[in-house]
Amino acid sequence: MKKLFFDCGTRDTVASIGILALRVMIGLMMLIGHGIPKIQQFEARKDFFFVPDFFPLKFMSPAVSLMACIGAEVIGSVLIIIGLATRPAAFLLGFSLVIAAFSFLGATPWFFSPPTLVESKELPLLYLIPVITIILTGAGGYSLDAAIHKDGKRRRW
Repeated sequence: MKKLFFDCGTRDTVASIGILALRVMIGLMMLIGHGIPKIQQFEARKDFFFVPDFFPLKFMSPAVSLMACIGAEVIGSVLIIIGLATRPAAFLLGFSLVIAAFSFLGATPWFFSPPTLVESKELPLLYLIPVITIILTGAGGYSLDAAIHKDGKRRRW
C-alpha cells in the first residue's frame, strides 16, 4: 500500500524539476482560483450547489457536494503541491474535474467561443490535462513521496 500511495515515479533530476514546477503551478491555480473562493462563499453556495445525477453521488445534499468539491480542490491541491500521496490526491481532483466537465457542464459546448460568455467544458478539461500527467508520472524526486518511499532502484515497466 505504501508503494501505491507514495511511489514518486521518476527520480531523474531534470524531470523531477519539471514535475515539481507542474505540481506547484497547477496546485496553486486550483487552490487560489477555485478552492479558497468556495470556502469563502460556502454559506452562499451551500443550499444550491450542484449535485451529480448518478449513483451513489445523487444521494448527497448540496452542502455535502460542496464540501466534497472543496476537499478535492483544497486538500487535494495542497497534497499535490507538497507532493504527499500525490497520485491519489490528483485522482480525486481529476474526478472532481470530470464531474465539472461532463455532469455540471454537460450540455455546454466543448470550447469557449467569443464574443458570447457561454460556459464551456474547456476550463475543467484544461485543468484535467496536467492532473492526468501528475497521475501518470507521480510526484517526482522533489516531493514528500520521494522522502517517504526511498527506493534505491526504479522499477522497470
